[in-house]
Amino acid sequence: MSAPTRVLIADDQRVVRQGLATLLGLLPDIEVMGTASDGEEAMALADELSPDIVLMDLRMPRCDGVEATRRLRAAHPDIKVIVLTTYADDRSVVDALRAGARGFLTKDAGAEEIQQAIAAVERGEAAIDPAVQHHVVNALASPAMGEEQQSEPELPDGLTAREAVVLTLIAEGLSNSEIAARLVVSEATVKSHINHLFAKTGVRDRAQVVTYAYRHGLAAPE
Repeated sequence: MSAPTRVLIADDQRVVRQGLATLLGLLPDIEVMGTASDGEEAMALADELSPDIVLMDLRMPRCDGVEATRRLRAAHPDIKVIVLTTYADDRSVVDALRAGARGFLTKDAGAEEIQQAIAAVERGEAAIDPAVQHHVVNALASPAMGEEQQSEPELPDGLTAREAVVLTLIAEGLSNSEIAARLVVSEATVKSHINHLFAKTGVRDRAQVVTYAYRHGLAAPE
């Protein structure tokens, strides 16, 4: 059997650090080496522990995730960084990837998605959450890519980026199994997202979801 992937977790919220450490510690192919509360501590622990992967939050005190990623990649080119954050706007995504991150996930991601991203990055692939891939396209297509960009409008009713993607795919007529295949997640994860978006938007069935999506510009006619 191959050795487990050694992971370091960097997040300024204790409950997130502890939750991720517990969650990932249950997986047989992952070994959690330690946790850091900011970028400075992440750098120090990376020097000491030599992890394979660092799960990096973006907004942290003293040294944020983008700067920590940049410094970490310069000092330890073999250590790969996967950003795991609440922030998924164009600037955050592009800045993290420019700094050297090999993956970008939102905190909507479940254990299965994080595990898949870690495995992909270990194989030398990139792992970009489908819910944020359009931010990369937007940034690359923008003539003002090097300039400060306007922030995106917030999604309605507190929907997360992943929930909005699921809503859009429902409006396109995809079944739960088809959505799971499109997003490379389990059907259980899709059902969880659907339950959340139903509760947030107040819809009762998929027909109302379609109406909601069109009303809020999250789906467009062919």
